[in-house]
Amino acid sequence: MRFQTPLIPARLIRRYKRFLSDVTLESDGREVVAHCPNPGAMLGLAEPGMRIWLEPNDDHKKKLKFGWRLAELEDGQLAGIDTGVPNRVVAEALKAKQVPDLAAYSGVRSEVKYGVNSRVDFLLTEPGLPDCYVEVKNVHLRRTGDLAEFPDCVTLRGAKHLDELSAMVAEGHRAVMLYLVQRTDCGRFNLARDLDPGYGAAYDRARLAGVEAICMGTSISHEGVEIGENIPVLA
Repeated sequence: MRFQTPLIPARLIRRYKRFLSDVTLESDGREVVAHCPNPGAMLGLAEPGMRIWLEPNDDHKKKLKFGWRLAELEDGQLAGIDTGVPNRVVAEALKAKQVPDLAAYSGVRSEVKYGVNSRVDFLLTEPGLPDCYVEVKNVHLRRTGDLAEFPDCVTLRGAKHLDELSAMVAEGHRAVMLYLVQRTDCGRFNLARDLDPGYGAAYDRARLAGVEAICMGTSISHEGVEIGENIPVLA
C-alpha cells in the first residue's frame, strides 16, 4: 500500500478530541491542524515534540489539508498510526497470497455482512475448503522490549468481533483474528490484558471455540506500508 502523495515531516504539538492534532511543519515552521485517523489511546505515539509524518492533500472536499500517517520513534524506527491502513495492506496481501496461513484461498471479499449487525473485514473462499472469516486489528502498542500488544484501550467492539468469529466456527466455518503490527520495532505479540480484561476474556473464549490467531509484521517507509513476516503469538 503506497501513500497517495509524498509525506512531509512535522513536530507534534498536541493531539486532542481523538481525531485532531496541532503540528508544526518542519519546512516552514507553520502551525497547522492535521487529521489524526486513530480513535485509540495511542500510548507512546502522541507525545508532544515527536517527529511525525503527514500526507498532504488538495481535495477541496476535505476541511483538513494534512493527514497524520507515521510517528518516528527514538531509534529511527517507524510506527503507522492510521487505523485505516491495515485493511488496505491485508487486502493486497491476501490477493497476492502473502499471508502463508491463508494462501490457499483465492476468493477475497471485503465488508461482508455476518453476525449481529456486523460486517467481517474479509471473507475468503476456495472450492473444497471451509469459508474463512477474517477480522483485522491494528497493533501499534509497545511498552517493553520487542513486544507488541493489543488493545491499547478498552474495545467492546473488538470483543464483539471475537464472539461473532466463534459463532462462525460453530457453524462449521473457519475464523481468524489477524493482528497487524504497524510498527517496525517488534518481534513478538501478546494481549494487553491489564488495559482491557474484557477483551482478554473474549479472546480466551474465542480460542477455546476454535478461532485462530495470526500476527503479521509490516515493512514501513515514507512511501508506504507492506505486509511483513509472521510474528509469534504468545497469548
